[in-house]
Amino acid sequence: MSEVFGSIWWMLVTLGLLVTFHEFGHFWVARRLGVKVLRFSVGFGKALWSRVGRDGTEYVVAALPLGGYVKMLDAREGDVPSDQQSGEFTGKPVWSRIAIVAAGPLANLLFAVAAFWLMFVVGKPDYQAIVGRVDGLAASAGLVPGERIVGVGGQKIDTWSDVSMALLRGALERQPLPLSTLDAGGVAREHTLALNQLPRDADETAAFKAIGLTPRHWVVPAVVGQLAKGGAAEAAGLRAGDRLVAVDGEPVRDWSDVPRLVQSRAAAGQALQIRFERGGTAQTLAVTPHRDGTGEGQPVWRIGIAPAAVTMPKDALLRYGPLRAASEALNATWGGVRDTFGLIGKMVSGAASTRNLSGFIGIAQAANASASMGLAWFLNFLALISISLAVLNLLPIPVLDGGHLLYYLVELIRGRPVSERVQMAAQYVGLFLIVALMGLALYNDVFHLAGRG
Repeated sequence: MSEVFGSIWWMLVTLGLLVTFHEFGHFWVARRLGVKVLRFSVGFGKALWSRVGRDGTEYVVAALPLGGYVKMLDAREGDVPSDQQSGEFTGKPVWSRIAIVAAGPLANLLFAVAAFWLMFVVGKPDYQAIVGRVDGLAASAGLVPGERIVGVGGQKIDTWSDVSMALLRGALERQPLPLSTLDAGGVAREHTLALNQLPRDADETAAFKAIGLTPRHWVVPAVVGQLAKGGAAEAAGLRAGDRLVAVDGEPVRDWSDVPRLVQSRAAAGQALQIRFERGGTAQTLAVTPHRDGTGEGQPVWRIGIAPAAVTMPKDALLRYGPLRAASEALNATWGGVRDTFGLIGKMVSGAASTRNLSGFIGIAQAANASASMGLAWFLNFLALISISLAVLNLLPIPVLDGGHLLYYLVELIRGRPVSERVQMAAQYVGLFLIVALMGLALYNDVFHLAGRG
């Protein structure tokens, strides 16, 4: 399956599952509290499939799969026959309406717990938390390649995914972060990452680059795999299998150093002295880079080589028994809720960049990537998106569940409902905010696709 088709397919699967669970939460509680449900729709717009159940509810799958809704018998939308008054939504006590509205986000949180539990029981293949390369703040903290990270900020570390999540939380807090490691000999060491030195406007990508902590499984050896036909490297005499050692006297640690050194040294307009090993023998060749267009306003220089393909199999498995998995699933869900609210709060206050916000394109790409990694990784992705959907819907924005909950809270305090005129005006404000938020997310997606984010 192509990447584009796969991304679209897995996004539809993701949204279909999560929207269905969300709306089922509203539907189930409404029915239990005696409210008549007229329509249960997954998606918006023209109905692709519909059926009226024995309960009188019309079940619909609509053309635009970017949400859904449950339509209940509501006096605000028309006259209600006297014999159906008992099933009308606005006539129910305020606590019943609160329960119905809150049931959607709650259903998403329950789905997240279930997805995490199944992920832990099945077992999620991952990589050991072993450092492969250090730069930036990690180098300043004294970390060295080969160390195994066993704790971050007092939290036990099992896999590199744990490291990534802990670093992300630390980057958002912008506070010094302690790391506990074991060196290659098993000796315990302590380090502190000075995350307070991260730029305030740095997004997730920029923050991780500044931290400079690269896992072992991301490190690509500086071994030539392919040469461009007629390129500068081929003309100079480099061959596939050569291990690059230095460029103009600057050591090459791994392949990530190669394009950086070529780019910085080529600007001088001279041939590069490439030192390499071939068959155990060190040699040096002069290679003259060629200009290949521009990037970010600067000329791009290349010598026509690509690394040898290296695939490192996952060497860790995160798996628990059913009881332990239940506890870990609850902890993971709570941690996701806390982190999501924290990120939103920091974006609102300006402490975190709004570039961290992703839209449907980002979700589609992540869905496809996680699905390609196996069931456990896709379950992890579903759980995280379900948490995000729950938290987003709880925000006190009109048109969202949180906006309706705010109305009902005001009603509890005042003793009477918010006027329809105020609700209508607030709906327009809420709709504007949601459209603006979606527009910003789309801009970020396109920005990252263009390779500038």
